[in-house]
Amino acid sequence: MNPVDRLLTAREGAALLHISVPTFWRRVADGTVPKAIKIGALSRWSQAELEAVIERAKSRRVPVATEAACQA
Repeated sequence: MNPVDRLLTAREGAALLHISVPTFWRRVADGTVPKAIKIGALSRWSQAELEAVIERAKSRRVPVATEAACQA
């Protein structure tokens, strides 16, 4: 059986990303967060896609050892 990818509201998406709802909408506007899936008048985001946003951000971080070397 395939697991179901939850569709989240803007409020739930913002909570998942630990940001405010206005910041969530700014990230949608600047392309950091994918555009909504529209179902009629509703806007929803795939939980898996939002988790991928987190993973991409984690992969772009500078490792602590590299950061310390840059400051020396």
